[in-house]
Amino acid sequence: MKKIYGVALGIIVLLLGAGCFFNQSAAAGATPVSANGRLQVKGGRIVNAKGKPFVIKGVSTHGLSWYPQYVNKSAFSSLKKRGANTIRLAMYTEEYNGYCTGDSENRRNLEALLDKGVKEATALGMYVIIDWHILSDGNPLTHKKEAQAFFKKIAKKYNKYKNILFEICNEPNGNDGNWKNIKKYANAVVKTIRSVNKKAIIIVGTPTWSQDVDAAAADPLKGSGIAYAFHFYASTHKQDLRNKLEAAVKKGLPVIVSEFGLSEASGNGVVDIKEANKWNKLMNRYKLGRVAWSLSNKDESSALLKPSCQKTGGWKASDFSKAGKWLFGVCF
Repeated sequence: MKKIYGVALGIIVLLLGAGCFFNQSAAAGATPVSANGRLQVKGGRIVNAKGKPFVIKGVSTHGLSWYPQYVNKSAFSSLKKRGANTIRLAMYTEEYNGYCTGDSENRRNLEALLDKGVKEATALGMYVIIDWHILSDGNPLTHKKEAQAFFKKIAKKYNKYKNILFEICNEPNGNDGNWKNIKKYANAVVKTIRSVNKKAIIIVGTPTWSQDVDAAAADPLKGSGIAYAFHFYASTHKQDLRNKLEAAVKKGLPVIVSEFGLSEASGNGVVDIKEANKWNKLMNRYKLGRVAWSLSNKDESSALLKPSCQKTGGWKASDFSKAGKWLFGVCF
């Protein structure tokens, strides 16, 4: 009798152990999207489907026309293994082969590359920011009609996806890149997106290369699911800009640091680890999402890969630049 009892108890223990193992495996196999669902804006914060704070930890491609080779499963998988949960696909509007300056074939090629990026990231359970990367155009109203057509098309195309965010104007700048014009543009583009996609988060750029979040905090857009972009480069932007960001967040503005680097604002120059650590501390304090620039081996200090690295995925620690090593060793 004792022997039978002992055997039965042993079987139960094995079954419970197996169940525990399978549960751990399931948890270990969860992806950022399967674990968190569709992201939302709630109470001035980015939260997951259950309303719990979610920190976007992303990497931005460089301009898709310059570095298309990094839009691949191996690259995204390598980033995911190092802590990234989001890929930002940066599509320039005016620069070399920009969406609004190239020909129809160029637009088709960019859309195909975006689609590849979305599908590769989705297969890995990662979030995707589709970035309308204005820069030299400055005033987002310059290509408002093109933006509306583009976002209507892709918002409809990815309507059933739970992992897509839309960044509708990367870095407004110059006299005409003011909040009045940004808001006029954003109201039109948000309305266009919401006509076909009711739930995706929409990220709106702010004046002065997405630094003046105070302007948005003083006069935010109406509507749900809207967040605001803030950008910094640690070697140029320091305490005064951190104060501006913190004040906007305390005022209740939902902010995503949708682009940052450790270099100077030019994307090159000195990598400032000391200032980067201060920025990281602030972002962690308020659980702010952050997306690092850039996934490339460009010979500049903001690139996350060394110029000598020719691999497009499967990277080792030695393949990363000083900025890349800090990102994956500290920030993520």
